[in-house]
Amino acid sequence: MEYLVSLLIVIGATFTFIGSLGLVRLRDFFTRLHGPTKATTLGVGCILIASAVYFSHREAGISLHEVLVTLFLFITAPVSAHLLARAGMHLNLEMKKGPDGSERD
Repeated sequence: MEYLVSLLIVIGATFTFIGSLGLVRLRDFFTRLHGPTKATTLGVGCILIASAVYFSHREAGISLHEVLVTLFLFITAPVSAHLLARAGMHLNLEMKKGPDGSERD
C-alpha cells in the first residue's frame, strides 16, 4: 500500500512541477493556460487520490473528502480555463510570434 501511495505522490508532484514550469516558461497568456489546467490538475488529482487511498486504508471507512475535492477540481479547472481564454479573446490579447515568425513554436 505504501508503494502505491508513494508512486501516486511522485507522479502527482512531477506533473505539478511540469505544470508550474509551463506557467513560467511559456510565452503568452493563451499558452500559459495549458500549464495549470492540464498538468497541474492531473498532478493535484494524483496527490488527492493518494491521500484518499492512504486514509481509506488507515481507517475503517472510505475517505470521500479527497474524492469530492478531486471531482470538483476536474470539473472547475477546464471551465475556468475556458472562461479565462474567452476573456483574453475579448480583450484582444495577442499571441507572441515564434522565432520563425509563425504564431506557434
